[in-house]
Amino acid sequence: MRRSFVVAPLLVTLAFAACSKATGSDAGAAPQPKGPTLPAGVTPAMIALGDSLYNAGSCQRCHGQKGIGANNGPALVSSPWLHSTGKYEEIVAIITTGVPRTSIKDSARRFPMNPRGGPMNLNDDQVKAIAAYVWSISRDKK
Repeated sequence: MRRSFVVAPLLVTLAFAACSKATGSDAGAAPQPKGPTLPAGVTPAMIALGDSLYNAGSCQRCHGQKGIGANNGPALVSSPWLHSTGKYEEIVAIITTGVPRTSIKDSARRFPMNPRGGPMNLNDDQVKAIAAYVWSISRDKK
């Protein structure tokens, strides 16, 4: 009799623990990724390629390493966006068409942003990769 007083609570505790670990429709489901969902068509490989292209070319020279800003280009990771809302598609459009001097909204910036990275002459896939990278580093931007 005494043994049942010890074993019964132990069995109840073990059963409760086992049930609480896998209940509901989430049981056996893959863990959800943390952070924002990637835009349609964007992959981690694109972001990695964009990082490489960004830091090898004129993007980094004007916008600074990791998009922190520099003399010729605004920060991509802080302060408000001036020429878009920060949506991936808008970033693709800006990299593709550039920002002419007459459209620059920050009077402290004197130089236009050349289309397709200027001398880099980025192709469509490279533009999308850099846009994916810029999108990824700017998620906290408001």
